[in-house]
Amino acid sequence: MVQPIVSVVMATRDRPQLLRRAVASVFAQEHVHPIEVVLVYDGTEIDELTDLDRGPHTLRAVNNARTPGLAGARNTGILEASAPLIAFCDDDDEWKPGKLSAQLPLFQDSDVVLAATGIEIHSAGGTHERLSPASVDLEDLLRSRITELHPSSFVIRAEVLKGALGLVDEELPASYGEDYDLLLRAAKVGRVRAVPEALTIIHWDRTSYFSEKWQGIADGLSYLLAKHPEFTRSGEGQARIEGQIAFAHGALGDRPKARSWARRAIGHDARQPRAYLAMLVGMGVVSGERVVSALNKRGRGM
Repeated sequence: MVQPIVSVVMATRDRPQLLRRAVASVFAQEHVHPIEVVLVYDGTEIDELTDLDRGPHTLRAVNNARTPGLAGARNTGILEASAPLIAFCDDDDEWKPGKLSAQLPLFQDSDVVLAATGIEIHSAGGTHERLSPASVDLEDLLRSRITELHPSSFVIRAEVLKGALGLVDEELPASYGEDYDLLLRAAKVGRVRAVPEALTIIHWDRTSYFSEKWQGIADGLSYLLAKHPEFTRSGEGQARIEGQIAFAHGALGDRPKARSWARRAIGHDARQPRAYLAMLVGMGVVSGERVVSALNKRGRGM
C-alpha cells in the first residue's frame, strides 16, 4: 500500500448527506495522491460511505474513543492518521479541487507547522470571499481571531501535532474555540502560513452548532483568556474576547455579567463594538440570535 501524502480527519455526527459532499470534495483534489480520509463518528453508528468512488484514495471510519464532542473526535482521528501531514475538514464544509496542491509547497519551509487558505463563505445572504493573510504570527492572532483562517482549511505537520504542538484541547468547555487555541499554540512553536486564495468553502447557510450555545461560548472564551496569558499584551485582543463573553451573557439574559464583561472590554478598548452590542442584547433591545444571523448573512461572525 502506498503511504498517503495527507490524512484528512473529519469528525461527524448525524449529517450523512453533508458528509458525503465533504468527503467527495476531498477525493476530488487535483495532483495530490493518495489521500487518507479518517472519519470519526461521535456517538453515532459508523457508515463506511461505500457508495462514494474512492479512486486512488482510502477511507477509514472509526468511533470517537476519547472525550465525547468535537475535540475528542478530532484527537481520535489524529491518532489514527498515518500520513506526515494532517488536515481538518468539517463535515458540512468542502474543498475546491486545487486546495491541497496549493498548500503543500508551503511545507518546503521546515519552520512552517500549520498552513491554511482563504475561505469562500456561503450564507443566507449570498457568497462572500474572504482572502487570508499569507503569514501570521502570535501578535497578529492575539489581536484578532483572523476568521479567514478556518479549521476546515488547516493542514498541520503530524509530528508537530502529535508532539510539540499537542492535540486538540479536550478540556476546553464545549470545545468552543478549539481551532483558535490550536492556532495560538501553533504560532508559539513555528510559523503559520496560508494560501490567500479562497480555496475552502464554508457553509453558513444552515444553523451553526454554536449559534445558540451561549453558555458554552462564554465558558470556552473565558478558558482561553486564562490559558493564554499573552492576551494581556494586546488590549485590542483582550477586549475582543471580553466583548464576545459579554455578548454571550447578554444573550443568556444575565445582565449583571454582561455589564461586567462589557465594562472590562471597554476598559481595554473603548472602540470594541461587541461590548456595546452586549449591552443592547442584555437589555432585551435585540436578541443575540438576530444579531448573529444578520452578521452571518454578510459573511461575518460575532
